[in-house]
Amino acid sequence: MRIIIIGCGKVGRALARQLSAENHDIVIVDTQTRKLQEFNEDVDAICLTGNGASIGVLQEAGIEVTDVLIAVTGSDELNLLCCLVARRVSQCHTIARVRNPVYQKDISFIKERMGISMIINPEYNTAIEIARLLRFPSALQIDNFAGGGVRIIKFKVLPEFKMDGVQIMDLPRRFPSKVLICAVERDDMIAIPSGKFALKNNDLVSIVGSPEDCATFFHQLGLSTQPVKNALIVGGGTVGYYLADKLLEYKMNVRIIEKDQSRCEALCELLPGASIIHGEGSDKKVLLQSGITAAEAIISLTSVDEENIFLSQYLKDRTNAKLVTKVTRIAFDSIIQKLDIGSVVYPKYLTADSILQYVRALQNAVGNSVQTLCHILNNRAEALEFSVKSSSRVVDIPLYQLQLKKNLLVCSINRGGKIIIPKGQDTIQAGDTVVIVTTQKALQDIDDILARQG
Repeated sequence: MRIIIIGCGKVGRALARQLSAENHDIVIVDTQTRKLQEFNEDVDAICLTGNGASIGVLQEAGIEVTDVLIAVTGSDELNLLCCLVARRVSQCHTIARVRNPVYQKDISFIKERMGISMIINPEYNTAIEIARLLRFPSALQIDNFAGGGVRIIKFKVLPEFKMDGVQIMDLPRRFPSKVLICAVERDDMIAIPSGKFALKNNDLVSIVGSPEDCATFFHQLGLSTQPVKNALIVGGGTVGYYLADKLLEYKMNVRIIEKDQSRCEALCELLPGASIIHGEGSDKKVLLQSGITAAEAIISLTSVDEENIFLSQYLKDRTNAKLVTKVTRIAFDSIIQKLDIGSVVYPKYLTADSILQYVRALQNAVGNSVQTLCHILNNRAEALEFSVKSSSRVVDIPLYQLQLKKNLLVCSINRGGKIIIPKGQDTIQAGDTVVIVTTQKALQDIDDILARQG
């Protein structure tokens, strides 16, 4: 597919890298030549200097033969204009990043009237992700599939679980619940494990199952499955506003620390149910006065990644609260995965995953489309949900007879709302949606889980 990306910022670069690796023809447009030159050194893409809303620039980029245009500049209005112009001169699909809360309630109207295929709000999506974590605080990461009927949940193996040295095949006898261990992270190693894989303390384990079965498993481990009742948010920016608004809907007690006086005043008007504290979130005195010892969750959402990371690092030994850390720059990955700072959320990954899901679904002419896509295991594996058509080569064949690719696991089957954690004798049927976890990148169709023959 030919894809034009308008905006060479963090999201634009992340998308270009991923889509180029999946063998798409990429054109990336930005007004700053320097940014394009720096980026062009390590990615196979055509770089074009210019304004993405200009018909001339779009024509130079090949808009007439383009399949998808993605506008992710720093301006909501420019992104919408780029999509509008593209739709007037071509039949391509258009995707716009729109971040301003002013537009959030009008997203459906804007999308319909302007003919935009997809509008994504990274800050709002990040807030929803964090709110989900606070409703299941023992989890480090939660990804939903099958409309919320299936979850992949990551947790850390602690000594009190008495799992050290236990093989996965023996876990059901100790913890009788209908969940499946689908991935394990240990230091720099990741595994999609077999039944003989032995767990160790401090492993990061991902399980898959229904929300009820996952809750049962966590309860058996002695971990809390109750939502937090009060939360302290450090940073009152856009994500902080969206998160506080959502938590207030859940009847949580919400406090926000914000250093900018005018922003505090605005938040007081926007969020009358929250307590707004004017102060520096990295100041120990302010933190103590804000009640960190009583908080059940502390979420670091300042605009500075280093401040968020250091704050969570400082708090981990001073509170039992659920810690959530927002990180914007993806380059910190290798360092962060070695730190014990609770749940880490990456707005850029959330945005890129949503767009990649849409692009892969467009590619599939057969119709076994990608319903959901999440990068897991520190972006080294993917969890995908496929819808299955009768023409698929996997239909009606017991799983144990399928020649699957290596490092790939069929995690769940959703059949008319009934969630099946599959065994070897189970089959995939037309109409099912199937969740796959794999280190094989760029799967676009359920048939892609099969190893090539011959």
